[in-house]
Amino acid sequence: MIMTSAALMLQFLSAAVQVVFIFKSSRKDLFSHFLLLASGLLLLANLIIRSIQINFVAVTNTFESLVFFSAAIMFVLFFMRLRLKDKVYQLLIFGVTVISIALLAIASSPIAPKEVLEPIPALQSNWLVLHVTFAFIGESFFAVSFVAAIMTLRAKDDERKKLSDKITYTSIAIGYPIFSAGALVFGAIWAYYAWGRFWGWDPKETWALITWLTYSVYLHLRFIKKMRGAVVSWAAIIGFLFTLFTFFGVNFLLSGLHSY
Repeated sequence: MIMTSAALMLQFLSAAVQVVFIFKSSRKDLFSHFLLLASGLLLLANLIIRSIQINFVAVTNTFESLVFFSAAIMFVLFFMRLRLKDKVYQLLIFGVTVISIALLAIASSPIAPKEVLEPIPALQSNWLVLHVTFAFIGESFFAVSFVAAIMTLRAKDDERKKLSDKITYTSIAIGYPIFSAGALVFGAIWAYYAWGRFWGWDPKETWALITWLTYSVYLHLRFIKKMRGAVVSWAAIIGFLFTLFTFFGVNFLLSGLHSY
């Protein structure tokens, strides 16, 4: 818990530094992404320690999943910041950092039990590990596309609109196959070994499919139809909102085999 709290504080500090440089147009932020990297490493170390304690990869409950999700976002942002130098990306990274802070804050709240417990037998599967980790890595790129899509809608000049639209498309293009493998393919294989069927229309399965279909529509419109602008931006935004509902809404509002 100490590591998680320290990681959260680093994210807050990084966000504060980012805000300063957002308004200092004459200077570039050369520091905040290293705070994000340090936060991600702390979260990863926390998961490794928990994994040793439970003798399995620690991604089997709400707390561990949120910690992994936040860590994945930190690493995605760090490498993005190394590659993308334009000033517009500072606001993007700030927005995604805020999402990660929110996820980690929820992980630190009472609604995410933090007890170190050995997972039930159905969860002790390597297919589950692949299912969860790939799904969240893909969703980390979706978080980037969500903020970039909002920036596309709010951009006042064509150049920034094109840049934000390109980031939205690139992030979804990277995240989509990773998410597809994790949420659908590996998830179906795990379901077969855990419950004897590949698909059962469990609430989380259904909402994962809805999320996947939404991003499929986005890619069809953006890549096949060559569409840009408000329609595809809203598809990216709605896709991430469905992503969040698939995790939080299903976990806390709906009951099913994915509720533990």
